[in-house]
Amino acid sequence: MGVNKNLMSKIKKALISVSNKDNLKPLLKCLKKNKIQIISSGGTYKMIKRLKFDCIEVSNFTKSPEILNGRVKTLHPKIHAGILNKRNNFKHKNELKINNFENIDLVIVNFYPFEETIKNSKNHEKIIENIDIGGPTMVRAAAKNYNDVTVITSIDQYDELINQLNQNNGSTSKDFRQKMSKEAFAETAYYDSLISNYFNKISNDNFPKRKIVGINLIDKLRYGENPHQFSAIYSSQNSLNLQQLNGKQLSYNNLNDIFAALTISKSLPKNKGVVIIKHANPCGVSIKNDKIKSFISALNCDPVSAFGGVVSCNFKVNSKLAIELSKIFLEVIIANDFDTNALRILKKKKNLRLINSNKFSLSENYKINSYNSSFLTQNEDTIQFEPKNFKIVSKTRPSNLQWKNLIFAFNVCRYVKSNAIVLAHEDTTVGIGSGQPSRLDSCQIAINKMKKFVNPNDEIVAASDAFFPFVDGIEKLVQSGVSAVIQPGGSLRDKEIIKYANDTGTVLVFSKTRHFRH
Repeated sequence: MGVNKNLMSKIKKALISVSNKDNLKPLLKCLKKNKIQIISSGGTYKMIKRLKFDCIEVSNFTKSPEILNGRVKTLHPKIHAGILNKRNNFKHKNELKINNFENIDLVIVNFYPFEETIKNSKNHEKIIENIDIGGPTMVRAAAKNYNDVTVITSIDQYDELINQLNQNNGSTSKDFRQKMSKEAFAETAYYDSLISNYFNKISNDNFPKRKIVGINLIDKLRYGENPHQFSAIYSSQNSLNLQQLNGKQLSYNNLNDIFAALTISKSLPKNKGVVIIKHANPCGVSIKNDKIKSFISALNCDPVSAFGGVVSCNFKVNSKLAIELSKIFLEVIIANDFDTNALRILKKKKNLRLINSNKFSLSENYKINSYNSSFLTQNEDTIQFEPKNFKIVSKTRPSNLQWKNLIFAFNVCRYVKSNAIVLAHEDTTVGIGSGQPSRLDSCQIAINKMKKFVNPNDEIVAASDAFFPFVDGIEKLVQSGVSAVIQPGGSLRDKEIIKYANDTGTVLVFSKTRHFRH
């Protein structure tokens, strides 16, 4: 079936104004081949002339000079009338003729690099000057008038435009113009979101009246949590800063587990720590100095749950550890890089996903949970624990070893789904109870895990993400062999719980902050 000629739009005049001047030459060759006249200004005009193509400068086209240090170049009736007029509207045609204005059929614009500027500069004046006004204005005009005008907003669209022009003798199809219009409005909306959020940031307004979220598609996933669900991953950055080195495409569930693993890993001491995740919950964490012992200790916390899980190593994986990792079935291994021999060993499992997280870091951006047309937002729980955050409320004071393990357990505990209980021994979790409506049930699960998989000799400590509402929780822990407990204060029965700790010689430390993770 032939193309409906009524849907085609012949391009005779193009306006080009781009900050990113890459890949212009093939585009200019195509425009020349199709006898399309070019208008441009500023640096783009100079580049086009440097590449030895004909071009009319905007100021010559409008007969108005650039003014205000280039702030006003394309903001002119001749430009916008040429873009916005409806080609089949008699009144529009007549007004253009009276004013001696001409059609502009193609607008190729990318904006001042505002996003790059705010990443690389704290100079407010420089940032303000990199807010593009003329570019987005032309793009919105062209996108609105897509019935007659083609708009291009990215160098990634050049090849498709060239194909359109070559296949259609210098014309574009309405479907193509509408697609480019959709992408143009997304581009201007994203650009405005960056500006809005910049002003919110410098005003310390974390919860403005209107919250504009600009995010980029990173990948369309095979499916969501279940095969019948559609899924994709977006980011406020242009990438996740995660490099996949091996294995199948990452799934929705893989990514959910990876983020849970990295959130804990990046909270651990630098270049130390192994985290094992199953269904977004840790089932083993260890920060032993010896990296192989650290992995084995984390695994021993709950080897059954670790099967088919995600392992995150907060350091570079070597061949010796790779041999240990390859002994069990895992979905994903994350590390701050892998050495050559480690990769050779682990890549023998072709489906095993290997992720280099060396460039990944937790940002200060607010996290979002969405519910239909609403979403909840809050900053991440990244408090750095210091002695001043805690108060020893028992008569028995913790030893240095107990202090170290209490803080370790409490840190892990805040990343476990509430109600959360973490038991620890010698820099390693030995029992984790998570996601229970009853804190007492979480205590029992953690104790059962410890008794099933680990046999520590002494000094088991426990952490709770919120206060114990009754004595029965801490009582159950102490009866299982726990010698020290850390928990947020605030219960009506705090005095009873302190009394129980003193009666049993148990160390009891209160945190000044609660750490639910629902």
